[in-house]
Amino acid sequence: MNNPDFTSSLDFIRSIITEDLKANKNDGRVQTRFPPEPNGYLHIGHAKSICLNFGIAAEFGGLCNLRFDDTNPIKEEEEFVESIKKDVRWLGFDWGDRLYYASDYFDQLYNYAVQLIKIGKAYVDDLTADEIREYRGTLTQPGKDSPYRIRSVGENLALFERMRAGEFKDGSRVLRAKVDMASPNLNMRDPVMYRVLHASHHRTGNKWCIYPMYDFTHGQSDSIEGITHSICTLEFEDHRPLYDWFLDELQIFHPQQIEFARLNLSYTIMSKRRLMELVEQGYVTGWNDPRMPTISGLRRRGYTPESIRNFCERIGVAKRDSTVDMALLEYSIREDLNKRASRVMAVLRPLRVVIDNYPEDRVEYLDAENNPEDPGMGSRKIPFSRVLYIEQEDC
Repeated sequence: MNNPDFTSSLDFIRSIITEDLKANKNDGRVQTRFPPEPNGYLHIGHAKSICLNFGIAAEFGGLCNLRFDDTNPIKEEEEFVESIKKDVRWLGFDWGDRLYYASDYFDQLYNYAVQLIKIGKAYVDDLTADEIREYRGTLTQPGKDSPYRIRSVGENLALFERMRAGEFKDGSRVLRAKVDMASPNLNMRDPVMYRVLHASHHRTGNKWCIYPMYDFTHGQSDSIEGITHSICTLEFEDHRPLYDWFLDELQIFHPQQIEFARLNLSYTIMSKRRLMELVEQGYVTGWNDPRMPTISGLRRRGYTPESIRNFCERIGVAKRDSTVDMALLEYSIREDLNKRASRVMAVLRPLRVVIDNYPEDRVEYLDAENNPEDPGMGSRKIPFSRVLYIEQEDC
């Protein structure tokens, strides 16, 4: 661990981890994960999460896993998987042999769901999506129980097995957790755990026709991998009680979920769904179009991995949402290139100038540093003669 003992100089996440290590929590282990969904290319907002998760693991002598949340086969593609791996590597991080997929755990997740059914904490519901939404209630009104909530354990087990066997149409039945329909937190009002979806998966093929929801997959995948600190963006704060509920009911290893404010950048679209629209509707040439705020787009625009890492370090980690000015990102690339780029001169709109009183056959060579910030880059010779070309706009 490269960190000093004073937690006052640390952000709140690193302070939590420092205290956990002092208390020998998790036997002194630190293990994080970066869990992207492979339904598009990563954007600059994801860079903050990548730098945070991999950076914390490195600082505290821990490990960081790369895990793809591939639970929605309709939107996921192998192209997106490969682009994500390329972007993480380009930013300078390595997951070693810890490349995982949520689909690696489909069998175990299914067994966990069966376990919850057997202890009376999950049930098969026949309500439609609209009916479930109606029964859920509002922020000011409690929800009401589904009429199928009282099904017996045996009936639920049989129906869930039939769901897996492919006997039901898409959307006809779901498996829901039996929590509390009167909870002030809407996420705790019997959330859906599994839905019927007859779709081929890019890794498991047609083995499954039911797929787990993110809220059920996330915590259990963290537990299986032995993640100690599950670092999420702030929109998952209201989901944390459900994250804890599943782990407690299953009585399995319990990681700690910690939320931080996501990156909001001025004048920039930070929604993967909106970026997908730009690509699909032909407004840009692809996910790596230099006009896109994707990591691959920034790479084509000339950004360096060092500049993006420095930018993420500058903006820091906070608990409250805020918007970062685009000027700070641009400053980061200018600062980085200023240290590494060679200086050259070009005349875009040349104007020919003749110095009448300078000898025609004479040429003088002047020394110019390639980079005044880095003497090690050497110098170059610039010729000075009777005929020169200058920029017209400088006249």
